Amino acid sequence: MSTILVTGGAGYIGSHAVRALANLNYKVIVLDNLVYGHKEAIINADVRFIEGDIANKALVKDIIKTYEVEAVMHFAAYAYVGESVTDPTKYYNNNLASSILLFDAMHEAGCKNIIFSSTCASYGTPKYIPIDESHPQDPINPYGASKWMLERVIKDYHHAYGINYAFLRYFNASGCAADGLIGEDHNPEPHLIPLILKAVKGERDAITVFGTDYETPDGTCVRDYIHVEDLADAHIKAFTYLLSGKGPVICNLGTGVGFSVKEMIEAAERVTGKKVPVIYGDRREGDPSHLVANPAKALAALGWKASYTNIEDIIATAWKWENGERKGRYSK
Repeated sequence: MSTILVTGGAGYIGSHAVRALANLNYKVIVLDNLVYGHKEAIINADVRFIEGDIANKALVKDIIKTYEVEAVMHFAAYAYVGESVTDPTKYYNNNLASSILLFDAMHEAGCKNIIFSSTCASYGTPKYIPIDESHPQDPINPYGASKWMLERVIKDYHHAYGINYAFLRYFNASGCAADGLIGEDHNPEPHLIPLILKAVKGERDAITVFGTDYETPDGTCVRDYIHVEDLADAHIKAFTYLLSGKGPVICNLGTGVGFSVKEMIEAAERVTGKKVPVIYGDRREGDPSHLVANPAKALAALGWKASYTNIEDIIATAWKWENGERKGRYSK
């Protein structure tokens, strides 16, 4: 079977992709510096874990040559939007500069395929809904800008060095493994579903709803929630697509259906059978009213379609993780 290097493979989305790859008998090498990742999230015994940084060109080149890596699945990145505004140098140094060193190592070691974890944040404020891949990219924060800039870098490396690529621009990653064995553990936690569930569990006083006066049916922001196992499946399909000699390819990953913050709270109450404590606050700067994907190209190009389309099913997987052996945490 093919060998793939997964950067950031101990993180939330990366660990689910690693598990899916390993379960399909791919040879998987994980490179993660564990700044935000968790080694405990790598649960397949046959996965090789290496603690290190993508900026270490010598290390990356050695990994690619030693294990005959055919493709890199690149998840490693900082992803706190608000922090990127207050500390942009952290994001441009890590997400952009370090990734360029990774790409240089790939080029010099002869690895020609990259599946890049991109984001809908590269689009900025939507000009129309649903958002397709031809929508203008005009990011409004350094996190989205760093991903957009990396897409341009990879395109230039494709033109100059023949690096083949898949850009997967995903919307709101959500949920946890269906069996509850791995899940989402961020510190601090930025995502709505775990914040709601931790409020239900009493680990937070309440969930804050930022803004109730948006131009949406109930006044709260609408987002497209895509299950993390569906994201993992899309990355595997992009991997096989590139190895078949096709590419480059750019795809949005979402369900094509949006849910408001209020609808998410109501769905969580149905799943848990408990009332969610809520505080209403002002709008946050830079929050668009709607972010919903048009995922048609992913179906046409990759044969991918979200399998989780019921929002309660997505929330239920997160609730299972929150109430499982680890209680929603890898670290004690």
